[in-house]
Amino acid sequence: MTNIALNLYNTLTRKKAPFEPIDKDNVRLYVCGPTVYDFAHIGNARPVIVFDVLFRLLRHLYGVEHVTYVRNITDVDDKINARAAQQYPDVPLNEAIHTLTKGTTKQFHEDIAALGVLEPSQEPRATDHIDGMIEMTKVLIEKGHAYEAQGHVLFDVASDKNYGDLSNRSVDEMMAGARVEVADYKKNPMDFVLWKPSTGDEPGWDSPFGEGQGRGRPGWHLECSVMSRKLLGERFDIHGGGLDLIFPHHENEIAQSTCAHENEVMANVWMHNGYLQVEGEKMSKSQGNFITINELLKEWQGEELRFNMLRTHYRQPIDWTAKGLSETRRNLLRLQKNFKPLEGGVDAVELVADGQFLEALCDDLNVHQATSRLFEMQKKIARATGAEKEKLEQSFSASLTLIGFERLDLYSPFGAGEDTMEVKKTQLDEARKYAVTPMPGQDVKYALSKMEPEKLNQMIEDRLAARDAKDWANADRIRDELGALHIELHDGKDPDTGKVITRWDIKR
Repeated sequence: MTNIALNLYNTLTRKKAPFEPIDKDNVRLYVCGPTVYDFAHIGNARPVIVFDVLFRLLRHLYGVEHVTYVRNITDVDDKINARAAQQYPDVPLNEAIHTLTKGTTKQFHEDIAALGVLEPSQEPRATDHIDGMIEMTKVLIEKGHAYEAQGHVLFDVASDKNYGDLSNRSVDEMMAGARVEVADYKKNPMDFVLWKPSTGDEPGWDSPFGEGQGRGRPGWHLECSVMSRKLLGERFDIHGGGLDLIFPHHENEIAQSTCAHENEVMANVWMHNGYLQVEGEKMSKSQGNFITINELLKEWQGEELRFNMLRTHYRQPIDWTAKGLSETRRNLLRLQKNFKPLEGGVDAVELVADGQFLEALCDDLNVHQATSRLFEMQKKIARATGAEKEKLEQSFSASLTLIGFERLDLYSPFGAGEDTMEVKKTQLDEARKYAVTPMPGQDVKYALSKMEPEKLNQMIEDRLAARDAKDWANADRIRDELGALHIELHDGKDPDTGKVITRWDIKR
């Protein structure tokens, strides 16, 4: 443990204040996880990375065994039902849902692992907590905060005098700015679903609601209230998520939980990361700028994506650009010079992390300021010698490890060192003739002698065209064909133009 105070901004109070855990021997954090109907996009990656840094910091401050981090998986949702029916039209819906959620959950775990994200202490799935959802719904009905109507159970917003505190808006203001489901069975348009009926082919569970103990499924908001209570208690320390979840999701979570438990507070601190744009535009499939983590990992290394996400303070909006990624790559390659992996990895950092770095990190996760300290440390390392240099490098490496960089083994498309953007001109010029860039130190003529340059060039162009068309099967086929010829491809982006380039190496 350390004596440095942790200060966090609380969305509920609109203030930054010292963090005081309910129980310092069991610091509890809950973050809303993915709804697994599709591959996670880069916007989904932001809260995953931000709260991974917080999890690491809490472990550092209070001890690994004294922090519980819960991040859920939503595996029952109407979006999942619709996507499963679309992708597997000839399969019974429940089987299709199982196939879909199994695949997307697996991909989510693989993608975020590549971003250096630690596994949470617990990762509950909504479908494992249906009994608790039915029980909480019954309690809310009994206490006058919910009512049944046409097979649905709805939360009565008017019954909660504190509704709107998190979003800091009145019910009228929230209704004016929200998309509310219009239904004649609601007492108030703002009332939201706790439980809904299921048709024969939809996922559902027997419940005491509706006529003849109707079969149904939970509303999205109810899931997080139940899972957080089960694993962290009726009141816990920190609840996190994206800014887009403040209303209605987190507002509704608070209403359900506080009314069911008769508490004033669900979580003491509410933290929300800002929005993400892509090249100055809101990310959307209609804009053609919808990017999944998996797609980015085909072109950039996980450490680069993680570091790029941390360039901007978590509460501020971030613009995800090719130029920014290129600058991130250059900065990481600079930091790589003095980085040495620590024995014990992330669990070793509390012994040696730099004090000024840690102070910045404890100031509401100011990673930008903290990483500025790393570059200052590098200047000191360059002037130091002997034991002093070794101590500084250990502290430098521990600080990087603390924010999720337990290894730095990056490759540059243009060589290594301080002048990472410099290469032998003849080597680069020759490689550019074939739209390929050699790995550092590779002899161009030797590599190309294994295959006709024109054919290699055409195959790489065909693969890039397939990638642009999102024809991943054809792109992978070409990669495999080249692999069989002992040519290994590595995708990246030209730091100057932002265009995709392909680097090759000979498989050893």
